[in-house]
Amino acid sequence: MPYLLRKFLFLLFTLWVAVTLNFILPRLVPGDPIGAMLAKYQGRFTLDSIDALRVAYGLDDKSTPIQQYLTYLWKLLHGDLGRSISLYPTPVSEVLATIAPYTIGLVGFSTVMAFLIGSAMGVYSAWRMGDLIADNLPMLALFLNSMPYFWLALLLLFFLAYKFSFFPLSGALDPFPGAAFSLGWWKSLLWHGALPALTIVVTSAGGWLLTMRNNVISVMSEDYVAFARAKGLPNGRILGRYVLRNALIPSFTGFGMALGFVVGGSVLVEVVFSYPGLGLYLNNAVYALDYPLMQAIFLMIAAAVLIANFVVDLLYSVLDPRVRDGGAA
Repeated sequence: MPYLLRKFLFLLFTLWVAVTLNFILPRLVPGDPIGAMLAKYQGRFTLDSIDALRVAYGLDDKSTPIQQYLTYLWKLLHGDLGRSISLYPTPVSEVLATIAPYTIGLVGFSTVMAFLIGSAMGVYSAWRMGDLIADNLPMLALFLNSMPYFWLALLLLFFLAYKFSFFPLSGALDPFPGAAFSLGWWKSLLWHGALPALTIVVTSAGGWLLTMRNNVISVMSEDYVAFARAKGLPNGRILGRYVLRNALIPSFTGFGMALGFVVGGSVLVEVVFSYPGLGLYLNNAVYALDYPLMQAIFLMIAAAVLIANFVVDLLYSVLDPRVRDGGAA
């Protein structure tokens, strides 16, 4: 219990730090968001409405930064994320409810597939050392892992979408995909997400392959594995009961953190494919100086990573007895 209590208190403290930085960093960006809004809606605002907007967004000269920070915390505790500046007057909560499922579905599925494929190839590469394919997999993994997301995305977009028109160029759905969750809707969603998902899987699987390969090789050198071989246990039992069971724990930590970053998505991939997820809207919010939307997306990313890390710590306390009751993590 002391171990979990320390982790929970650390989670709360880190979340407060993230919220504070989330308030400060957007205000360090040069420019005036209200001025950008006025340039977009030329002649549609009176002087009184401009002053009201500055007060509503906490950007008026009458309130101090401390007062603005306390107001921001108060609204945040009540679930008020404000209204988007670039998509005015849409509430930020409605924007997030619309775009978050696209990123979570796309990047979540891609992350799980990359982990499964990469880990399976890593186990094969370590267990079958001496085999031609197994020995060459690490070189392939290094190449894939060093490949920039956006570079592969641009190649796939040019050849498979623009040149040969196998896949759509942008978006997440066709203009008229049919009723939501119908067969036509699902086909359109999967067709639009195929290239972004392929980009993430190809560029991420290499890292999981190398990680799992190193873990398996490390475990195979342990004395208990040599003892299991000396007892004459079948290779399948040694692999499943002794090797994989221990090799998966370090990868499990990385996978838990990767799931936390799912909310952040792959910004460059979404921008290249114009995929309407959190990454694309975060990029647009930065350019538009949309403080409320920037803060909400940053907060979602930070909270998701912290919660994922805390859940991994909870599961570690179950998987590894050494970390229970104040033991070393």
